[in-house]
Amino acid sequence: MKGNSSVICIGELIIDFFCTDIGVDLVRGKNFEKQAGGAPANVCATIEKLGGTSVFSGKVGDDPFGHFLKNTLDEINVDTSMLVLDDHHPTTLAFVSLKENGERDFVFNRGADAHLSEEELDKEKLKAAGILHFGSATALLEGSFQLTYLNTIRSAHNDGKFISFDPNYRGNLWEGRESAFVDLCKEVIGLADFVKVSDEELRMISGMENTSRGVQVLHQLGAKTVAVTLGKKGTLISNGNDQETISSIDVTSIDSTGAGDAFVGAMLFQLSKEEEPKKVLEDFEQLKKITMFSNKVGAIVCTKVGAISAIPTMEEVV
Repeated sequence: MKGNSSVICIGELIIDFFCTDIGVDLVRGKNFEKQAGGAPANVCATIEKLGGTSVFSGKVGDDPFGHFLKNTLDEINVDTSMLVLDDHHPTTLAFVSLKENGERDFVFNRGADAHLSEEELDKEKLKAAGILHFGSATALLEGSFQLTYLNTIRSAHNDGKFISFDPNYRGNLWEGRESAFVDLCKEVIGLADFVKVSDEELRMISGMENTSRGVQVLHQLGAKTVAVTLGKKGTLISNGNDQETISSIDVTSIDSTGAGDAFVGAMLFQLSKEEEPKKVLEDFEQLKKITMFSNKVGAIVCTKVGAISAIPTMEEVV
């Protein structure tokens, strides 16, 4: 039987200005390329490109950048009916360059995404959705959106909704406040059915260097299923009873931007086709197959430049 295929992704939709000058910081960089950014938007795009149905919920400025972002999602058929255009705050912008030592120089000008209120959410669509994904890099930062985000998660949990969570830690945004980030993540993890973390995030949140022990900490917090992305090694998947590292495919990586989001989107695309996605998580053999497919989608994204533009269609995956 076909499940409730609608997946709502809540969070930021921003402009990323990437410096195309090689090996310089933002002081010396002169040339920048404008791209659509935001992890939840990448997840939505993946679901759509694979043939699913996704809805993006967030806020951008009612300005040229905001309209560019809306058009970008509209062009790939992401439902933008829950995207709010704000005439009081500009679209959030991020400026990034890659320095000679490989480190990123990063400036973040936060705008409209910080101001999404609960009143601006379509409560009926939230109730009708099969899966709610919370994978915002900015939502847990201080601001009115933080309360909107947390209250929406709590309400969805109380309603028995399938909740997906990706912490999407960005060190530039949390410098000096890492403990606050960890505390907020622990609450959300305790309410989630599916949690995707990087190995760095796992160590940070669990306090464990050993991956298996770290995963157990997340289960003890309340997470039903945990996926730890391990780059070329694949993904460690655990449903609390069984645990296994699922290998990925060999690719020549050019740009890993958005690979983790594509992995999440592929997982949620497959789960959204199920009548009871929570029960699928209990079937470890099926969970492994879903993870294997998602690894492949994430790996393919690494072979191209860009996030949304690199996401494959179903024909490219199979």
